[in-house]
Amino acid sequence: MKKYLITSKEFYTDTPDIFKEKLQKQFEIHMPDFALYRDKENPNYAKQAEDFMDVCSEFTGVKSFIHRHVELAVELKATGVHLTSTQFDEIAQASANNLKVIMSTHTHEEVLLAQKLGANYVTYSPIFASPNKGKPKGVEDLQALLKKCTIKVFALGGILDASQVQSVSESGAFGFASIRYFYS
Repeated sequence: MKKYLITSKEFYTDTPDIFKEKLQKQFEIHMPDFALYRDKENPNYAKQAEDFMDVCSEFTGVKSFIHRHVELAVELKATGVHLTSTQFDEIAQASANNLKVIMSTHTHEEVLLAQKLGANYVTYSPIFASPNKGKPKGVEDLQALLKKCTIKVFALGGILDASQVQSVSESGAFGFASIRYFYS
């Protein structure tokens, strides 16, 4: 099962040297397959995204993604872009720029739309309880979704420990995505 590390200012800060040091440590501990630079409030987003890409380049096989910004992902030669559930109209542009696309989704219908429009992966959330993310969908709903789609699905939301990772693995999901799991 694939591991998708998502950064958050809450855990990684926006101080360049500290950010890189913390991120390198988490990569060494957890060896993620995919990693996302995500910081919705950083005024130096592009610079920190560049630092993120530097760290990703130190680890063989890590697929690097930039949150929301297709042009920046192209400029930094990221593997791809992770688009929000309000950016379905940008899938074609990202794909035309040879970027892999991960879409944030929260309903079965959104997953099927992302699949139809050519996204490569989706995150589907929240699977478990997660702060400010609404009622958890649960593993049974995830399993029902997986019977309907062919797109690769990362379970997201409230994944904090090995038992939750095991539940997601047993569901048949492609992988799991998390912020807090990788920071612990």
